[in-house]
Amino acid sequence: MSMYWSKRLQELDPYVPGEQPNKAEYIKLNTNENPFPPSARVQQAMQQAINDQLRLYPDPADEQVRETIAAYYRLSRDEVFVGNGSDEVLAFAFRAFFDEDRPIVFPEVSYSFYPVYAKLYAIPYSTASVDEWGRIDTAAFLQDNGGVLFPNPNAPTSLALPLQQVEEIVASNTKQVVIVDEAYIDFGGESAVPLIRRYPNLLVIQTLSKSRSLAGLRVGLALGTPDLIEALYRVKGSVNSYTLDRVAQAGAIAAFEDEAYFQETRTAIMRTRDWTAQQLRDMGFWVALSAANFLWVKHEQIEAQMLYEKLREAKILVRYFTGSLVKNHLRISIGTAQEMDQLVKQLKIILT
Repeated sequence: MSMYWSKRLQELDPYVPGEQPNKAEYIKLNTNENPFPPSARVQQAMQQAINDQLRLYPDPADEQVRETIAAYYRLSRDEVFVGNGSDEVLAFAFRAFFDEDRPIVFPEVSYSFYPVYAKLYAIPYSTASVDEWGRIDTAAFLQDNGGVLFPNPNAPTSLALPLQQVEEIVASNTKQVVIVDEAYIDFGGESAVPLIRRYPNLLVIQTLSKSRSLAGLRVGLALGTPDLIEALYRVKGSVNSYTLDRVAQAGAIAAFEDEAYFQETRTAIMRTRDWTAQQLRDMGFWVALSAANFLWVKHEQIEAQMLYEKLREAKILVRYFTGSLVKNHLRISIGTAQEMDQLVKQLKIILT
């Protein structure tokens, strides 16, 4: 730790991403990436964007991307913000909507970037408890607070709140912003986007990393009233006016235009997820009812850390967390049908 670091940085525990091995010999089921490649239309659009125009800055207002996304969700361009991955959009939202004098609320078992951002920006927070089955006690979201934030479906538990319950949370917090992080919404959850026109305090954040196979491109988006979107652009203009490059803008547009490929691949992932879940239950695993592209599992007789280590020895990577509330669980990303079949076969070997 350097003597030159700020006091806040010295006290910060940064987010730790899943392992990214350099060798292709691993079956990678640890970072919730999409097992399918981006659509051919997306790849073609990005290739065409690699031209002499790269010498020029991209459009700082991202107008064409926002127009495309707005048309897709039946919103106006002024109700759309785009940024360099949903993590950056979340960072901007923390700075735009949460203050240092009122605690925000998010689930105690949730995306581990939330407490990192809260500490980085000196925003106090409390947590909504999560029971042993991964269910959030949403009553904590209905108490006095400085803002509410939760993923739907939640990560790493994979569970989704019904839209009626999401609306109850939004309607109970009209004096502060409620952020619904929908990184995994396309795998079985019900989006809160239709609520935006009724609730000016609702911000929905999504990403192209998961359901649209573009984790390597880094494109995230926020949907909300023009007032909320303007706040995000004020923060963006104070940090980095050019967050999306020309290639990313072209790829994002094509991803929303190729609806057939999007529907085909997300349906295949959900089908493989449900097959894998049943196979694991047949082997004695408890498996949460997933609405995401991953499974949240545990085995009553065998510790999760041992399963993680045995799978890693077999060149299969899954995610193991060390926190006290989650340490006996594994999070398993959904890969191709062939990859999940190999996972199941290897677990049967381990369990015998």
